Amino acid sequence: MTTKVMKSAGAHAWRGSMLAARLGGRAAVFGVRTGIRRTQRFPDLPELPEGRFIDLPGRGELFVADTGPREGAPTLLLFHGLATTAYLTWFSTIAELSRHHRVVLLDQRWHGRGIVSEHFSLEDCADDAAAVLDVLGIDDVVVVGYSMGGALAQVFWRRHADRTAGLVLASTAACWRTNVGDAMFYPVLGFANDRFRHRYRERVGAARAALSEIPLTAAEMSTWAWAEFRSTSAWALPEVLGALGRFDARPWLGEIDVPTAVVVTARDHAIPTARQRAMAAAIPGATVHEAPGGHASVVFDVHRWRPVFLAAVEAVVAELARTRETAEG
Repeated sequence: MTTKVMKSAGAHAWRGSMLAARLGGRAAVFGVRTGIRRTQRFPDLPELPEGRFIDLPGRGELFVADTGPREGAPTLLLFHGLATTAYLTWFSTIAELSRHHRVVLLDQRWHGRGIVSEHFSLEDCADDAAAVLDVLGIDDVVVVGYSMGGALAQVFWRRHADRTAGLVLASTAACWRTNVGDAMFYPVLGFANDRFRHRYRERVGAARAALSEIPLTAAEMSTWAWAEFRSTSAWALPEVLGALGRFDARPWLGEIDVPTAVVVTARDHAIPTARQRAMAAAIPGATVHEAPGGHASVVFDVHRWRPVFLAAVEAVVAELARTRETAEG
């Protein structure tokens, strides 16, 4: 492909990605609000833990919530999905998880009230999370990730294995680029991102600066979800998708040596179920827990997804307890 053609393709990709981001963002917001109003299966917005901003020297400031008991069961570190926030991904499970676990959740770079950096990478996000643990005085955690957060959880283990006691990977995969369409899309997107990243960052930074200091934690459900969803700029999506296109954990998945549970969403069209199962099969000893819904089950199918997810978390915690008992015995 010539440079001229690549530049033309990149420009078209950028325009297309921006149009898709804007239209997709509006459609998603409409879907969130309409879905919450119309379905009887949605829970009311539960009480959410208050968060605070933590300044990570040399990195930036990000929003963190830290709740639950400080002693006893392992600490859970929750990583949210693409184009959402920590609260929006985990609102339905925080209360249950924090009954018996210390729970830490944070907004990732380019999302919500996360760090707005020069570029987005999963490696930087993993190191941000490790720095947060340093500030909070936490040695090791069970890392829990949904969708993009599942990719980040794998990267966290890779970079900070000594701090990873276990993994719970939900609706995620070991690689986002596995077919011909992906092989064509991600390189063109990457080329566009290299040219226009500064524009993305400016827009993401402006959106971040316009947010209130502390997010809503109590409101009518659709009002809250809309505000939380809009806190992540659509301009972040091309950059973050580009990072996911570069992610590939397949060469080292077999090295994972901590208790791992995989939550598979059986009717997932965003991350095909086959990719989720392939990831689980490649991780030694991983248990599989199947939820019947689609990729947005964490928000729109909570009553069926949550019990499966909680069982997966407890499977990892129980395995950690057995391992420690054996070691002590």
